Order: sequence, then structure tokens, then C-alpha cells
Amino acid sequence: MSIVNTLAVDFRLALRNILRQRRRSFIAVVAIGFGVIAMMLSSGYIEWIFWANRELTTVNQLGHIQVAKPGYHEDGQANPLAYLLPEKSPALNVLEHIPGVKSVTPRLAFNGLISHGENTISFIGEGIDPAKDPSARNLAILDGQGLNANDPKGILMGAGLAANLGVKTGDTVVLLTNTSSGGINAVEGHVRGLASTSLKEYDDTMLRVPIGMARTLLRTKGSHLWVVSLQHTEMTDEVMKQLKADPALKGYEIVPWTKLADFYNKTVALFSSQMNIVKSIIALIIILSISNTMTMSVMERTVEIGTAMALGVRRQRILGLFLMEGSLLGAIGGTCGVILGYLAARIISAIGIPMPPAPGMSRGFTAAIMITLPIIWQALLLALLTTLIASIYPAWRASRLVIVDALRHNR
Repeated sequence: MSIVNTLAVDFRLALRNILRQRRRSFIAVVAIGFGVIAMMLSSGYIEWIFWANRELTTVNQLGHIQVAKPGYHEDGQANPLAYLLPEKSPALNVLEHIPGVKSVTPRLAFNGLISHGENTISFIGEGIDPAKDPSARNLAILDGQGLNANDPKGILMGAGLAANLGVKTGDTVVLLTNTSSGGINAVEGHVRGLASTSLKEYDDTMLRVPIGMARTLLRTKGSHLWVVSLQHTEMTDEVMKQLKADPALKGYEIVPWTKLADFYNKTVALFSSQMNIVKSIIALIIILSISNTMTMSVMERTVEIGTAMALGVRRQRILGLFLMEGSLLGAIGGTCGVILGYLAARIISAIGIPMPPAPGMSRGFTAAIMITLPIIWQALLLALLTTLIASIYPAWRASRLVIVDALRHNR
């Protein structure tokens, strides 16, 4: 109880000293608050970038989990038709009834030549189920319409591929590719729409067709992948454990999107390193500001400190008093910064941040700031730790004052 009472008294003294030196305390709180706001806004923007890339990768491209024959992801590019999954299988029923699974759709990858008139260029195609596959509904359609199960000959092309071939919506094209038996086959279809994925290189080669049309072209009945889409991306690890533990899926290769999204993983690593540098700079600014404030406070209160020690206050308590004062400044500044930072993020997100096309992208986007609970805790922790570190030297200096010299400091 004596320790608690001592801490309570020291807390009141520290708060009184902060309120007594209002101008200096206000400057310190503002410095901490601006540092916290800057950290939250920059971290929130990077968090939105991560979220947008993650959702773009999982919904429009890879899905959350991919099920394939063993070795497909390593050797399937060289001989994809050797890794075909059956059209119907008991494993499909197992996948569809796993808790958290939103849909399970087949995909059939192929490539070849596409012709229109006298123009012929290469493409990278994918057969999907227009009725179930989320990627069929979440692409940015620039012209025309997306794929439809009621239009088995409809083709969706990347805007870059269409421009290079010289076609528009409604035009008839011919697809030519190698079949599973080693021969050549061709089918005729019409362009239903032009789409964009934001990645220019992919748009220049992308072509999607109903999976029935792809099977007819390749003269096969199977698919290369069963793409599992979940209700929430955060459920990936939990569902992966269930799939790997199910005996019906023992003969399949089950790969989460995190192992396939190389670009996303490198983006996260790069931006995370940059944010660590930004946080270090902000922390250094706060430390220098608070250290200067606390040092000035010690110099102005030298006689007061000497009087307290002459009356029997121990040096350790003087040290603790100044550390508590610095921590209080950090708590006040951090709390104010978090509140203002959160409000600023909401306002900025409501307005939107117009961004030009990034390198390799074909169109710009409107960004936002996503404040998560970990970002709030990191901001508060940054404020408290930096002010505590900044208070150590001034507090130690105050506790090492010689009583006689301190009492005659202003004489």
C-alpha cells in the first residue's frame, strides 16, 4: 500500500508540474501528437495498399487456395495438359462443404494464337466458370460485358490485347491452340467485352473464356485447378489446416495464395522496410523534442529538486518522478495524436487520394487510409517508449544533483 500511495503522490506531482509549465508541455504534446499522426497516416496508407493488393490478388487472380495435382505449380508450365484434374470428384464435394468456403471453381489454363482478319498474335488464356468464379464478376469492364454462362462462345479480352489485335466488342475472332493429344484445334467466338486488371503486361495478353469453350478447344474434360474462394481472406490459414487434415485430399497439392503471390510478398517486404525507416525518423524527432523539454525543466527546477532532496526525498524517487512526468507527456500526446489521426484518416478516406498509374499499371486508382487496431497500439507504444527514453537522461541528471549546489543555483 505504501508503494501504491507513493506512486499516486508522484503521479499527482508529475501532472501538476506538466500543468504548471503549460507552454513547454503544450509544445511537447504537439510534437508527440504530430509524430503519432504522421505515423498513423503513413501506416494506414501502407495498410490500405496491402489490403487492396491482397484482395486484387485473391479475388481477381489466384483465389485464396488452389488445389492441383502434385507438381503442377513447379512443372505445369512446361506440360500443363499432363496435370489435369477430373471434371467430377468426391474431393470437390469435400471442398465445397468446408466451413468458410464460399465457392470452389475449376480453371483451365491454355495459350495459343488469336486471329482477326489478317492479324494474328499470341495470348494467355484461362477457362473459368462465369456463374461461380469471383474473378468473372470483379474485373473492371472497360467496354461491353463480362462472361456469361448463357453465352458459351463469348470471350473477354484484355484491353491491351484487343488494341494490339485491332478488335472491339462484338467482333468475331478465332482461337488456335494445341490439344491434349498433340494436334491443333481452333474455335470461333465473339468478343463480349474488354477488361482491365491494372497490370498492363497482363492486359496485353489476357483472354478469358467459359470453361466449356476452353475444354472444347483443348479437347479435354478436366481442369488444371480447383480455386477455393473464402468468405474472408483472414480465414486462409484456418481452412488450410482443415484441408490438409482431410483424408479425401491427401493426393492433391494444396497451396495458399500467400505462396503464389510473389509480387504481393515482395511489395509487403519493401513497404514494411520503408515504414520501419519512417517510424525510426519519427521516434528520433520525438526523442530530441522531449529530451530538450525535460532538460529545460530540470534546469528551471534545480532549486526545487535540491530542496526536495534536502527534506529527505531519495534520489531514486526524483528519478522516478521525472520518468513519470515524461511518460505522462507521452500518454497525453499519444492519446491526442491517435484521436486526431483517426479522424484525419476518416476524412481523407471519405475524400479519396487520387493516384496516377504506378509503373507497369494501365490505369490509376483512388487510395484511402485504413486504420487498424495494431496501428493504434503501435502509435501509442511509439509515443510512450520514445518519451520514456527521452526522459532517462534528464531524470538521471536531476537525481545526481548535489544538494548544496542545487540550493544556491540561482544565487
